[in-house]
Amino acid sequence: MGAWSARHRRTAVFGWLLFVVLAAYLGGVHGSTEVKESEAMPGQVSRAARILDDAGLKSPASETVLVQSTTLAADAPAFRAAVEQVVTGVNATGKAADVRSPYDTKAVSADGHSALVQLTVKGEHEDAVKNVPAIMDAVAAVQKQHPDLTVVELGDASSGKWIDEQFSNDFARAEWTAVPLALGILLVAFGALVAAVLPVVLAITAFVAAGGLVALSSGFLHTSNNASSVMLLVGLAVGVDYCLFYLRREREERAAGRDPETALKIAAATSGRAVLVSGVTVVVAMAGMFLTGIAEFQAMSYATIVVVVTAVLGSLTVLPALLSMLGDKVEKGRVPFLAGLRRPDAAATGGRVWNAILTPVLRRPLAATVLAGALLVGLAAPLVTMHTANLTFQQQLPAGNELVAASQKIEAAFPGSPAPASVVIKAADIDSPAMTAAIADLKARALASGRMHGPVDVTVHPDKNIATVDIPLNGSGNDATSNAALKTLRTEIVPATVLKVAGTEAPVTGRTAGSYDFNDKMTGSMPLVFGFVVAFAFLLMLTSFRSLAVAATAVVLNLLSVGAAYGVLTLVFQHGVGASLLGTAGVGAVESWVPLFLFVILFGLSMDYHVFVVSRIKEGRDRGLPTRAAIAHGIRSTAGVVTSAAVIMVAVFAVFGTLSMQAMKQMGVGLAVAVLIDATVIRAVLLPAVMTLLGERNWYLPSWLRRLPDLSHGESFPPVGAHGAVAAPVPAAPAPAADGARHRRVGV
Repeated sequence: MGAWSARHRRTAVFGWLLFVVLAAYLGGVHGSTEVKESEAMPGQVSRAARILDDAGLKSPASETVLVQSTTLAADAPAFRAAVEQVVTGVNATGKAADVRSPYDTKAVSADGHSALVQLTVKGEHEDAVKNVPAIMDAVAAVQKQHPDLTVVELGDASSGKWIDEQFSNDFARAEWTAVPLALGILLVAFGALVAAVLPVVLAITAFVAAGGLVALSSGFLHTSNNASSVMLLVGLAVGVDYCLFYLRREREERAAGRDPETALKIAAATSGRAVLVSGVTVVVAMAGMFLTGIAEFQAMSYATIVVVVTAVLGSLTVLPALLSMLGDKVEKGRVPFLAGLRRPDAAATGGRVWNAILTPVLRRPLAATVLAGALLVGLAAPLVTMHTANLTFQQQLPAGNELVAASQKIEAAFPGSPAPASVVIKAADIDSPAMTAAIADLKARALASGRMHGPVDVTVHPDKNIATVDIPLNGSGNDATSNAALKTLRTEIVPATVLKVAGTEAPVTGRTAGSYDFNDKMTGSMPLVFGFVVAFAFLLMLTSFRSLAVAATAVVLNLLSVGAAYGVLTLVFQHGVGASLLGTAGVGAVESWVPLFLFVILFGLSMDYHVFVVSRIKEGRDRGLPTRAAIAHGIRSTAGVVTSAAVIMVAVFAVFGTLSMQAMKQMGVGLAVAVLIDATVIRAVLLPAVMTLLGERNWYLPSWLRRLPDLSHGESFPPVGAHGAVAAPVPAAPAPAADGARHRRVGV
């Protein structure tokens, strides 16, 4: 691919540009089809959504207006006047429906100082979000007229409006922050503007093209907002890294005295192959998310796969074409005080910091293994206490947000979950005496259970033979109290009442039900996903390096880095240790989808460094270096690239750690911590220490495994001597074979 691109560089470059423009244009024309609620959630929640969708019914966006006074009772004339102004003002907007006064619904707090005006916003979710500002303005006007009262609004549409706006703002901020960061780091790494700009431009074009392709195919595999964020996050990180690997090796070979054509061939045969193996590993890891059966995960998985494949394609085609086209002009725009690759020995020595770490590690590998392993196990220890949940919007939003403040006031005045469980009843005859009695019995038993409270709202759609019964649950919405109430409703009350009527379905949905069903589905699918990813990553490494030890080491080291990231995530976001440094607080749980997503993405991304470093070690070994010398050579020669790549990834992921949404913050911090651990403790200490301890056993492959496909590259290039002369090949060190014989193939 590299040689073809270099020979047909105009075709490669303009073909890439045409591909990007066409993909972006067609994707924009087609538009994106997003995941529906019936697809996004598993279990009874999905079934309830399908029943309502099939009947053409949409769950209305409900809103609540709290009117509260520290001195006046709800029946005081001034209090009543404020409530009536809210009802009148909201109705006057023409955007609300079913506006209910607390004096009709009895929604007055136990202390008599708070009341709730309940309403729904017209339209489905998107229309409701557009309609709610008028209602919010009407409520704000009442608050302005009554400064001695508290008049605040909270609901599906108002919170949805804030989240949509914040999501858009965060996404834009991530784009405008991450790109300059990556460019600045590359400028330091290369010391030249052109060399620094190339990876960033290719990463951005890969992301743009992938976005168009995802939108274009969203008709058969729906996408989501989370998928777009993940695609930007991963696309920028891997796109820059892949180009960095390739470009750095080509520059290194040129600095060593190779002619441009040979340097490009070596970069294609070594770094190009490492990019390909890394990309395939990420794709395989992300494909594991399809096994969850959850549409949101499938959307994120598909978007990530598309952007990674696009980034690999760009790195292996248009990059060598551009390098061939630019030649030495890639060094244009040099910054005088940045050394970059100007030192000829930079690649070989690895720098003072890496040498200071590597020298004692190679001298005492057992001690290094024990100490580094203990550190990672210690970081992973909080994992045993991890609790996952679908975070409520109060937990998702930053502390001090006006919606969070409104929610806290409502919960204080009306204890219990603000989001009720909803029993969606589909019957043969919803108006039959038996069903009417069953629904009345359902309400009575729910209130008598002590786990639920009023008001219980019943909405009947006689023409559809469907009814919904909204029952507030005790608890915060995703804690043990709410889950126990949900279990009682699902397993005891519903079966004993409405389900006794023949031909009736009654799935229970709602925020608590969604969180419970999502976690239940996740718990059941995680072993399958973990097993799939680990098994295929092991097989890929085995066929790529033809070594049982290398494959096993890669899997174990990656699991250690993932475990450490989980531990830090639990410590910070669940228990709140150091959370204030990130502008957040412990919320008592980790977002349900984050651990599984982190596992698959980290298992794929960490292979970047592993494949790149081990490829260089094996390259030295194939040239005849003893294993210990090959390890030292491989670590030192990749030190600069690994450092630059890790800094870029950590910087990009850390940007997401600064966003407002708790889920994005957790994902960004988890990825940043894992990459930092992977590039330092794993690659600088554990990998060389373990490989040194294994010695020649690193290259062991049992005879019965030699029939596996061989994905290792067979092309080897002799080293360059002084003044660019090709040195004679070094005799290979003997390697132990499975039958005890000593033999080795040397490729020249």
